[in-house]
Amino acid sequence: MRVISLAGSPRLPSRSAALLQLSQRWLQQQQVEVIPYTLHDFQAEDLLRANFNSPDIKAFAAQLAAADGLLVATPVYKASFSGALKTLLDLLPERALEHKVVLPLATGGSIGHMLAVDYALKPVLTALKAQEVLHGVFADDGQIVLNGEQAQLSDRVAARLNEALDSFYLALSRRKPPVLNTAASLLTRQTA
Repeated sequence: MRVISLAGSPRLPSRSAALLQLSQRWLQQQQVEVIPYTLHDFQAEDLLRANFNSPDIKAFAAQLAAADGLLVATPVYKASFSGALKTLLDLLPERALEHKVVLPLATGGSIGHMLAVDYALKPVLTALKAQEVLHGVFADDGQIVLNGEQAQLSDRVAARLNEALDSFYLALSRRKPPVLNTAASLLTRQTA
């Protein structure tokens, strides 16, 4: 199995990136290949000017096409997910998440931002034709303590994250791979 992880915070380190890194390690322990991306892997100019021909964005889209799932983390600002993350998602092909399982992770200043995942981020992921967008994990800033690159999660957040990762792993295992059009491929071979 292969998963793309995407840190949607413009700041590194960040609490949302810390959730993502813990999740990456968990998946790697399950023998899942994780290919990490951050917003810093893309040219700011390409994001600001909506450069659909950006080599970095095309490479990301190709990696995503070959993956089984997406793990995406974002801070919540003013009741929505990161604007830079939205810009990147807008530059992906319309069916970029087709046949993919997605687990969203989010952090915010208060529990009042929790619904931003359901009402702002999930509709965008669904519009990109994700096969399944799982119930995400939200943590308010008081539930994650950063010590440099290390993060300490509250017991409740750690338990929710482990449960979500178990569900993600199971969903990856049962995901439906793309159906090949065998009739078209047979026709192509017969006429060649």
